[in-house]
Amino acid sequence: MVADLLIPGILILCALAGLRKKVDVYDAMTSGAMEGLHMLVRIFPSLLVLLSAIAMLRASGALDALAGLCAPLFSHLGIPPELLPLMVIRPFSGSAALAVGAELMKTHGVDSQIGRTAAVMLGSTETTFYTITVYFGAAKLKGTRHTIPAALAADLTGFLTASIFTKVFFP
Repeated sequence: MVADLLIPGILILCALAGLRKKVDVYDAMTSGAMEGLHMLVRIFPSLLVLLSAIAMLRASGALDALAGLCAPLFSHLGIPPELLPLMVIRPFSGSAALAVGAELMKTHGVDSQIGRTAAVMLGSTETTFYTITVYFGAAKLKGTRHTIPAALAADLTGFLTASIFTKVFFP
């Protein structure tokens, strides 16, 4: 009930605040929408390339081949090798990562070690490249300098600790 009223309530509060400050609320909203469309036009090419690359990577079977190659290392680290596709896709696309996670849970079960670890990984990592594309594109920044290595290190930390904590809390 409260959730259904949240968005309309916020809109009404914004309109009342605008009226109190004698701001043309409708004009402010339409100009904000126009700015949003301009930003979308600026970042759309980057997003299109990013999402196309992810689709090609999944369709080519390269993720499965990579999982086969990395299986010994993952087993040594205590990470189920079946999670590699999720770990590769997650920094690029949240929706593709959710699809991979759902596929893992459908195949192995939601209460399996793989299903639980996938769920924790999805909740403890970020769509790094998507986020960088959106924010740096909106700010018109070209160089990412240390952003990508730091963000990927954070993702790797999230993946490893998700695997460790899932084993600790769900033996």
